[in-house]
Amino acid sequence: MLSIISKKTKYALKALIYLAQYYETQNPILISELAVQQKIPKKFLELILLELKNKGFLQSKKGKGGGYRLAQKPDKIYVGPIIRALEGVLAPLPCLSENTSQKCEECMDQNSCAIRSIMQEVYEASLRIL
Repeated sequence: MLSIISKKTKYALKALIYLAQYYETQNPILISELAVQQKIPKKFLELILLELKNKGFLQSKKGKGGGYRLAQKPDKIYVGPIIRALEGVLAPLPCLSENTSQKCEECMDQNSCAIRSIMQEVYEASLRIL
């Protein structure tokens, strides 16, 4: 369940925002440049970028002129799917999760649960923003 984003997700978002600024150039950005510019430990960034590539958010090119770039236009990339890909879920309660949708242990009736009702509004508002 998402409460605060991890350092990994924060670094991933910083990297993606940086890459979005250079999307139109079509030139891949070196990991070393990205690490220095965004103050992200290089080894940790390598793992993050590889995961983002494997999840379809990035493309990479090896060799001279290589590096990473966004897999699609920046305006087609949303924060919610990135957080979901790295953190697992966005929902504040298990019963609201799109991926796991399981009943909360202490809940007697989801339809009349006041906490679920309130948190569903929070969750839906978050989804619109993310």
